[in-house]
Amino acid sequence: LINNAGKVAEQGGVPIWEIRDDDWRAVIDANLTGAFYCSRAIARHMVERGRGKIINISSGYGLRGGRDNYMYVAAKAAVVNLTRSLAVTYGDKGIRVNCIAPGIFPHTSEAEERWRGGKYIPVGRVGRAWEMGPLAVFLASEAAAGINGETIAQDGGGLAGGVGPTGWAPMI
Repeated sequence: LINNAGKVAEQGGVPIWEIRDDDWRAVIDANLTGAFYCSRAIARHMVERGRGKIINISSGYGLRGGRDNYMYVAAKAAVVNLTRSLAVTYGDKGIRVNCIAPGIFPHTSEAEERWRGGKYIPVGRVGRAWEMGPLAVFLASEAAAGINGETIAQDGGGLAGGVGPTGWAPMI
């Protein structure tokens, strides 16, 4: 199972007191509740088989805060801990649960320009969508049988170098 649904807040950049309840629920449900429901639906079958893999997709925002970004950050951080809880609960049942936390993977040239092409990311560029697949395939394979409860940041070294999606880029 790969839980990869996501929704960013349409109401970003506003003070917390201006966030509407419906917007909060929509982002939490898309990013966290969906992963919970899908995991709940498949976990029993995996336990009965004595094996299974669940891969959750979080975000670099799930590992750090973001300016005026409450809903998405909270939901993606919760996905990281949902991963950990599932891993420690079902690891002895043959189920491996891990998480991928992508960094900056823009889907448009405008978004890539906003991040200056990855100028501040240690590898010197933003992520490419096709790079996610091989990591997911590895985590789903027997080569990753000993990996459980981990969150792997696929961010070009952004978190390691202190550069991440905080709404602020350092002046170098």
